[in-house]
Amino acid sequence: MRGAVRILALAALVASFAAPTARADELTVPWTVDAGIAAQGQAPNGAPAGSNDWGCEPTARHPDPVVLVHGLLANRTVNFPTISPFLSNRGYCVFALTYGTRENADLGAYQPGGLNRMQRSARELKRFIGRVLRATGSDRVDIVGHSEGSLMPNYYVRFLGGARNVDDYVGITPLWDGTNTAGLATLAQIGAALGLSESAFETIEPLCSSCPQFLRGSAFMRKMSRGGGPADPGVDYTMIMTRNDELVVPYTSGEMDGARNLVVQKQCALDQAEHLSVAFDPIVATDVLNALEPPSHRHDVPCVPVLPMVGALGYSGN
Repeated sequence: MRGAVRILALAALVASFAAPTARADELTVPWTVDAGIAAQGQAPNGAPAGSNDWGCEPTARHPDPVVLVHGLLANRTVNFPTISPFLSNRGYCVFALTYGTRENADLGAYQPGGLNRMQRSARELKRFIGRVLRATGSDRVDIVGHSEGSLMPNYYVRFLGGARNVDDYVGITPLWDGTNTAGLATLAQIGAALGLSESAFETIEPLCSSCPQFLRGSAFMRKMSRGGGPADPGVDYTMIMTRNDELVVPYTSGEMDGARNLVVQKQCALDQAEHLSVAFDPIVATDVLNALEPPSHRHDVPCVPVLPMVGALGYSGN
């Protein structure tokens, strides 16, 4: 127990020295997972700080508004209390939606999203992006998505005409080859051979029709890779992965041919973020920023301790 306390104390000390000084006019950027829980408690399904200012005017330096797309069972509130103000502080017009909700999954104080088939959610995203483009007068947006939000928008790009409206596409913990979490994809394949998978999926469908689509070898995954791979030649892709991903198995499923593929532990050995805490990670946030910025404005990636299921405890950079 004492060893764990010492590690946490050391992490906080190192991060405090690494944190830059904030300007008075900046939004506060939280760097720990509990920020999402706090945000949801204060304003259920509320827009993250720094997002959804429909009067925001893109600048010459940042002409593309950024659309944040959350992951499965998350919503815009819990997924982006960090990345949204982080980008807003740097002059981006940021927008975030909650998609794929179901009435039978509404928990009252919490509405999870991402539950509908990803084709349907992609159409919902298309409508939202259309609204963003009309409001800002922009021709294109940048997409930053986490988990399902790193995968589903590419259906919009490839099959719903979105390629002409998307410039940069950043995926955090993506899964272009699907996932085999807990061997579920293998079990599904065995079940299909025995004629059992269809009945199992019918049981899941009323609760989460997107869930079977994530599995390696699913029809959705096969369609996404049709024609030589998921990347569209007109879009600039960046994929950000963590070796500690417990939901995308193996984590290398996030690699995309033709994309800028990044692994957080290769950039900073102190970063032990897993699937959840990457959304509250200074290394990941800077990777996102660099993916959106022109090469002449790239920023140094900080190397600070990031704890699994916790985040960057003690870090206070904005």
